[in-house]
Amino acid sequence: MSISMTSLPQDYRAVVWGAGGGIGQAFVEHLAADPRCVGVAAISRSARPDTAKVRALAYDPADPASIEHAAMQAADNAPIHLVVVAVGTLHTDQYSPEKALRQVNSDAFLEVMRINALLPTLIAQASVGPLAKERSLFAALSARVGSISDNSLGGWHAYRASKAALNMLLRNIAIEVGRRRNGTVIAGLHPGTVDTGLSAPFQGNVPEGKLFTPTYSAGQLLTVLNGLSVEQSGQCFDYAGKPIAF
Repeated sequence: MSISMTSLPQDYRAVVWGAGGGIGQAFVEHLAADPRCVGVAAISRSARPDTAKVRALAYDPADPASIEHAAMQAADNAPIHLVVVAVGTLHTDQYSPEKALRQVNSDAFLEVMRINALLPTLIAQASVGPLAKERSLFAALSARVGSISDNSLGGWHAYRASKAALNMLLRNIAIEVGRRRNGTVIAGLHPGTVDTGLSAPFQGNVPEGKLFTPTYSAGQLLTVLNGLSVEQSGQCFDYAGKPIAF
């Protein structure tokens, strides 16, 4: 799949946070392959070797000062046109999605909220300033289960709440940024169910043809981003470009 971000200027510059994950790495690969992209800053918890168009940077996602420093390194005193935040958590060895209210654990709940809602917000705080004053894009991975109006199953309390919070925060950021900039689009993106470690324990009930590779999902999301208008800023979209209700 060949992706070209034609709505961005020639020689645009991109940043991918969470570049060490499956989807994050796929974003980096797509952007590095786009002839219009002059360079990609790939930010993850442990930096990998640089390549011709990719500059690898490391940061500590639990340290706001480290987030700020990585954003400054990525910008390198030049405008950024695209920021993709591909960070998130669903389960670890210490916690997993709750099936019942009695399973809610305070420490796990706060950790999921920190990673899924607060971390993208801190990244936005550090990234909005370096965005180009002409057309620019800032997107964070959200999830359809963050929709309150579309929730008919319940459960997954921390994860649902964290993604609903992220959607609200992205809407807030879009309103604030829109007061100062008329070319920036802020968006949430639902990647579908992607064949990564995050979804691995929960793939049993995925309909045939709906388990996506990271390459496919990232390509779809970049295509969606490329076509978004400023009037759509602050909304959440799925991999097919369909809006997701709050």
